[in-house]
Amino acid sequence: MRMAAKSPLISASIIAAGFHQLEKEISRVGAAGADWLHVDVMDGHFVPNLTFGPMVTAALNKLWKKTLDVHLMISNPEKYLEAYRKSGADIISIHYEVIGPSPTLLDEIRRLGAKAGLAINPSTPLDVVDSLLGHFDLLLIMSVVPGFAGQKFIPEVSSKIKEAAALKKRLGAKFLIEVDGGISKQNAAAVSRSGAEVLVAGKGIFGERDYHAAVKRLKRVS
Repeated sequence: MRMAAKSPLISASIIAAGFHQLEKEISRVGAAGADWLHVDVMDGHFVPNLTFGPMVTAALNKLWKKTLDVHLMISNPEKYLEAYRKSGADIISIHYEVIGPSPTLLDEIRRLGAKAGLAINPSTPLDVVDSLLGHFDLLLIMSVVPGFAGQKFIPEVSSKIKEAAALKKRLGAKFLIEVDGGISKQNAAAVSRSGAEVLVAGKGIFGERDYHAAVKRLKRVS
């Protein structure tokens, strides 16, 4: 059964871009039709890698005029929410594995004027979000173990995406379902049909010669 009739939004993950020509990369991916720019913030603690701080995000925001989608894979997001909002983040996603069932930080993101995203790892069951329904605008389902780019999509996550789509439909909820990890031209349509409304793609765009063709393929749902 097809659960996602519309083409998905594409959030281009900048971690896979060529950093020696970042301004050019951002211009190209924007012209190619990417809807959002996905910024993976890693602290070397919650995940074993280090990436972007607020200063880099602010620089990206000057180059990108569409939605800036910031994913905080960090152990202490409460210290940095305001800084990332001021740096231009339109969406700030934080992990259930960090905040637990408390809505406090999700509500703070909204208070700061950004959309609140709740991220869950592949091993985290979907039912943990029940206590937080109504406090987030985006459900970010990880389809790889977070920490490094270029991993393969975990097939078992497909059932979680379908479960999330069914939950959203049953409740008449407004949150978007975003899927992050291992999205490629080979699986994007199936992931979309499972219920994903936003696809995060790194290598699936920046690893291709023709960004326009890559984005177009990722948006296909059949």
